[in-house]
Amino acid sequence: MMERQPMDGASALNLFLVEDDARAAAAIQRGLEQEGFLVDAARDGQVALGMALGKTYDLLLLDVMLPGLDGFTLLAELRAQGLEVPAIFLTAREALPDRLRGLEAGGGDYLVKPFAFSELLLRIRNVLSRRAGGGRDRTFVLADLTVDPALRKVYRGGQRLDLSAQEYALLDLLIRNASHTVTRTRIAETLWDLAYDGDPNLVDAAVRRLRRKLDDPFPVHLLQTHRGVGYRLEAHHG
Repeated sequence: MMERQPMDGASALNLFLVEDDARAAAAIQRGLEQEGFLVDAARDGQVALGMALGKTYDLLLLDVMLPGLDGFTLLAELRAQGLEVPAIFLTAREALPDRLRGLEAGGGDYLVKPFAFSELLLRIRNVLSRRAGGGRDRTFVLADLTVDPALRKVYRGGQRLDLSAQEYALLDLLIRNASHTVTRTRIAETLWDLAYDGDPNLVDAAVRRLRRKLDDPFPVHLLQTHRGVGYRLEAHHG
């Protein structure tokens, strides 16, 4: 069988996979190693805590429902110990409160099982690209908008914006896809534990709430509407 070529810059990256399903862990680890990553694995949250504190990793891939410590608690413990390595949650728990808890625990992304391996690779690329260049470059800046994901603080024109958990989750989705249109379906699937039925009212209302705080008080509007498609975060030109 022909091996896949490693991802650009991936050969030196160390990933830590914490997954208690042995078959799933083996498949993910094998696929990532074929992509050129170095992968350590653990199946117990308490064991993983010691391993993560004892070695430097570029990215954590964390299941939520683990023996010992659940994934949320594991990451919170690591953050309390000063470990700022990025993390992606891989879990079957797709309800909005779980997604928000994952973000609040310091997760950079939240991938719901079952997922395609190609999507996992894309999520890994996105999270690692946001961290490229060191910790100081984690802050997202667009025009006069500044978002610090580590502290979950948002500023516009030097003013602190007080966003709800849902508003921040929507802004985070738009940031992760900056300069690309995010469809209403994608927004609905991210913010709510429901199948999108084509009614734009729910999504549009969420966007309006964010826009009131993000754009309305300021002369330059960053949250752009692409009619019939979705929304995009970009500085409008022309």
